Amino acid sequence: MAYSKISINATKLEDSFVELYYLLVPNVGHSLTLLDNFSNQENQKLLNQLDEKTLVADLYKVQSFKWSGDYTNSLDRYLVEHYVKAISSYDELIRKLKTDISADVYGYIMNSWYNHWTSILIEYIFKKHNKVTATVGQIKSLDFFVDHIPFDLKVTYLPHGYIQIVNQELGFPKEISYLKKEAKRYGVSYDKDAPEDVVRYQIMERLKDINTAESQKVLGTVDERRRSILQYSLANKKRLATWLYENQGPMRFGTENRLYLVLVDNTDWDNSWKLKRNIDLLTPKINEYLDAFSSTQFENFKLDFKYSGRIYPTYADILFIVKEK
Repeated sequence: MAYSKISINATKLEDSFVELYYLLVPNVGHSLTLLDNFSNQENQKLLNQLDEKTLVADLYKVQSFKWSGDYTNSLDRYLVEHYVKAISSYDELIRKLKTDISADVYGYIMNSWYNHWTSILIEYIFKKHNKVTATVGQIKSLDFFVDHIPFDLKVTYLPHGYIQIVNQELGFPKEISYLKKEAKRYGVSYDKDAPEDVVRYQIMERLKDINTAESQKVLGTVDERRRSILQYSLANKKRLATWLYENQGPMRFGTENRLYLVLVDNTDWDNSWKLKRNIDLLTPKINEYLDAFSSTQFENFKLDFKYSGRIYPTYADILFIVKEK
């Protein structure tokens, strides 16, 4: 091994790991330093390859973030269920290929591209910090070590399911129900067959355009309730983290240590997706969190969550990044 100047005699990969272990274990402190230095050196090579300015500029070309369909598992499954098995007419399928399917595939690929490269960008911010040791290569459920503690980074927003629970506990009606009620009162029309997020957007945009004292009062009530939900979430991070573990999909189930980065645009929750590319906001907040991080805090991150009838122990923390203006 050129980097460490350690000679390995084994020819098989599995035997090499065993031999390397016995060479490193006599002096654990020196060996860990050697591994950390190697990881940091390899990580620096990857960081040098990333053209941050160009990537950020390209990410700002994305003007909307709307999935065209309900991709519970994958685009492949969605297309099979909604088109391959659902349409028996060849001519209808051809028409769908030129319209609906094209839009579905475009939306899926564009949003997946945005999610992938913003995740790379955010990991890049973490990995530049001196308390972070990056992994070498791809390791399942492990992105980096913070002060020698392993974490899987998850970037997300306040989940709708969690919002509804807190909304109810705080004594507020369901937001979409409140908006529909106020829309009826003020004669605001909307597409009753559209998904909730579309209906919410239609009503709120119409209320903004009406711009009366009454419509502004409705919008102010929505904003006030959202701020209350956010304040509750900030004060109960462990509960949110537990909810996120308990509501993960079966295909992504895991019990690994997680660091959740929760992004909230408090001026417009629907635009929180844009914060994933806002390095001017992300960088100082992430660095501030890492500067204050200490492995002595680790036991405070411990939580138990229930999944499929079993209780699982794990460790997790949440870093909220909130845009106020």
